[in-house]
Amino acid sequence: MLNLAKDIRPISYIKAHSAEILKQVEDKKTPIVITQNGEAKAILLDINSYQNIIDSINLMKIISIGEDDIKNGRFVTHEELDKKIQEILD
Repeated sequence: MLNLAKDIRPISYIKAHSAEILKQVEDKKTPIVITQNGEAKAILLDINSYQNIIDSINLMKIISIGEDDIKNGRFVTHEELDKKIQEILD
């Protein structure tokens, strides 16, 4: 969970303490909000958290495509698939 006192840092702090910040991100698995001129500009995440986000987005895209296919009648029933497989195997 984001800790506003510790997890929002200006870019100047990041530059001066990069090794410490990277260790914090890796150890605590919490993102760091990087600010510039008082505005949030970027998020620093550990690689595993980033990969989990990407994997989740990709899964949601696949589910959405499947739902769209079903809604538009682009599917085969289990029985139809079973029959096609049997035809191929015979």
